[in-house]
Amino acid sequence: MAIGGRKSVWYPRMADIPGIRFQGSPNVDRTRLPGARTRPRADGGYLSWPSPEGGSSSSSPVHRLAFGAAAPRDELELVRMTWEGLELPGTPSDYHFLLQGTATELWKNRQRYTHGLAALEQFCHLDLLLIEAAPEAVVLDENDPAHGFVHISTLGFLIGLLEREGALREALAVSRRARRFGEECWSEDLEAKVASLDEELA
Repeated sequence: MAIGGRKSVWYPRMADIPGIRFQGSPNVDRTRLPGARTRPRADGGYLSWPSPEGGSSSSSPVHRLAFGAAAPRDELELVRMTWEGLELPGTPSDYHFLLQGTATELWKNRQRYTHGLAALEQFCHLDLLLIEAAPEAVVLDENDPAHGFVHISTLGFLIGLLEREGALREALAVSRRARRFGEECWSEDLEAKVASLDEELA
């Protein structure tokens, strides 16, 4: 259930977003996570979260993870941190930037993070499910959604991974779903590749 007004909608965990088709992070006991019980208050239509240092902040536990200065030491720690972050309270945009930040780091270091590709694909899929369920997570201006959406790099990563795996139809399906968010740069090329594949099979 969403809690708050339009500018202050938050969820206890990402799986609580209606329609997201995400059951929760695997092998994570959220009752043991610092910040899992943190609850904000609405202040003039905006959220005010208790900060670890005392006082209050506009940053949710998820936001602090997504934009924290301390980077994880390796991909295993990064992946663990991300799964745990999805079980913490935050807004849809907080979850998006956590997933996108992790995906960007895994993509950038894919030659060095040899075991990170499976997690990369999972997080990109999750980000697509998130923005489809809660498109407000990626709008340029929450006061006027007609202004469009921010660039969503996880969609490009996901399409690239699927193409590399030879899953062209799956990549094309993601590309078509991405059009809703203004991400159309892969569609024409993939359409041609799938059409060529169909001709060969025929």
